[in-house]
Amino acid sequence: MRKAFLKRINEIIPNEPDTVFMTVDIGMWAIRETLRDYPQRCMNVGIFEDAMMTIAAGMASRGLVPIIFGIQPYLIERTLEQIKMDLAYQKQGINVIGTGAAVDYPKYGYSHYCAEDAAIIKQIPGVEFVAPGTPKQFQQLFNESYRNGHTTFFRISDHPNMLYDPDVKFGKATVIQTGTKATVIAVSVMLDAVMGVCKDKDVTVLYYTTLEPFDKAVLQENCKSGKILIVEPEYRGTLLDDIHAALPGKQLIIDQVSFPKEIFRNYGTYEEKMNYYGLNSKNISDKLEEMLDQ
Repeated sequence: MRKAFLKRINEIIPNEPDTVFMTVDIGMWAIRETLRDYPQRCMNVGIFEDAMMTIAAGMASRGLVPIIFGIQPYLIERTLEQIKMDLAYQKQGINVIGTGAAVDYPKYGYSHYCAEDAAIIKQIPGVEFVAPGTPKQFQQLFNESYRNGHTTFFRISDHPNMLYDPDVKFGKATVIQTGTKATVIAVSVMLDAVMGVCKDKDVTVLYYTTLEPFDKAVLQENCKSGKILIVEPEYRGTLLDDIHAALPGKQLIIDQVSFPKEIFRNYGTYEEKMNYYGLNSKNISDKLEEMLDQ
């Protein structure tokens, strides 16, 4: 996804004179010619995320379209006041692309983890959050929304889905399959694991790549059973309020495959961490079978 994003920057900056790109000391090699040729609109500002947000807000207020690139925890947690006051409060159209989603950077430790990103951003009214599952989906979602005048956060991952790559639309969930016994919500990079379990089962699979705004309509149309399994690469409960709000008064049985709300103190590769915390096919299968037996 990172390569797809930086390739798009190399296309946008030369051809759209109202766009501005800023990075915080990451990805420069892939856009070195663009950095050299358009120094007024394509720049590395260094490790300076909080000030970069405010600079971008000022540019947006003058009619420019800023695009920011950095590492997820520093783009969100370090800059939360700027997101709240300079972006959301001022209603600025800024695109923030963050790499290092959840536990994507395991060798760097807890400072580089960000399983709370979507939950934090979803608490700030008017700010959008997008989590594509493949490079193609990033291109589709970015191209559709980067000029919509809103603050939009894009969570990109180094561990995309490899088997399932459906077309997606900004703000819309995708119906992958329909069934009668349960509804499984697959978020972002979890679609491969979900479909490895669900492809031959009588269950509905809904694929979410836009987490804010949350597509309530598709869920309302595809949840006859009232049984919902949420499979999301974020902290447990990130989408729970949206799901309850989409189905008011309906009796629900809900279970989750997600990261527990705890500090990740253990060591290991990305795959080892995903398995340790149960974000894998076995746990999805176990949770689904238990739900179907109820």
